Amino acid sequence: MGRVLVITGSASGIGKATAERVKAKGHTVIGVDIRDADVIADLSTPEGRADMIAKVKELAPDGIDGVLTSAGSANFDKPGFVLATNYFGTVASIEGLRPIMRAPGARCVAVASTALLAASDDTLELEELCLAGDEEAAVALADKNGFLQAYPGAKRALSKWARQTAIKPEWAGEGVLVNTVAPGVVKTPMVEGALADPRQAATIREKSPKATKDYAEASDAAELMDFLLNCETDQIVGQVIFLDSGSEAITRPNL
Repeated sequence: MGRVLVITGSASGIGKATAERVKAKGHTVIGVDIRDADVIADLSTPEGRADMIAKVKELAPDGIDGVLTSAGSANFDKPGFVLATNYFGTVASIEGLRPIMRAPGARCVAVASTALLAASDDTLELEELCLAGDEEAAVALADKNGFLQAYPGAKRALSKWARQTAIKPEWAGEGVLVNTVAPGVVKTPMVEGALADPRQAATIREKSPKATKDYAEASDAAELMDFLLNCETDQIVGQVIFLDSGSEAITRPNL
């Protein structure tokens, strides 16, 4: 019998590839995005998140079996928006849908980024505000400090939240797993455009070295997401799994 899965960011990239893969296996997908989705919602705002949760509950009266939070932003000119979407939108989606997750067996996958490795002492205040749930102050600080702190800070805060949440009795203790995937360069349409530009491509290759012959396709990410969303084992708890062509291992070989 198929499972019912909620995928945010379902209209493009990793979210779309995962939705297509799991649907082909007979699972039901409730897609969430700002366009071309079952639920149209802006997850950068509290109102948009609340509306999304209400609509998903209507579409899944018998509950859901998993959530993949692929919705996000990398808008260099809107760091506060980036933080609100990538951290608060993700956390609110998973926490807000927890009451209708069928336990045991529900699976949650939060999408972070290898950019979390670029977080530093400079982003700690931002991360602390995120983890404290102070969205107004966190967004204000992100706008003040800029994208280069907001993006990695949001992603590292997300990985911290997922690890801290995953081990709680009402999550892993009830068979509801939370894990994080940290993609590196994945050849979505946006990234393909950047790789076609020699200067941008040079920067990408410098910041994201690879051990494999090429960077990941969205289908590569979808394979991992599919496994984490539908695995039977309940022993994968609070992990941050890098899907990055070997970049993290190259930069941190002795960890």
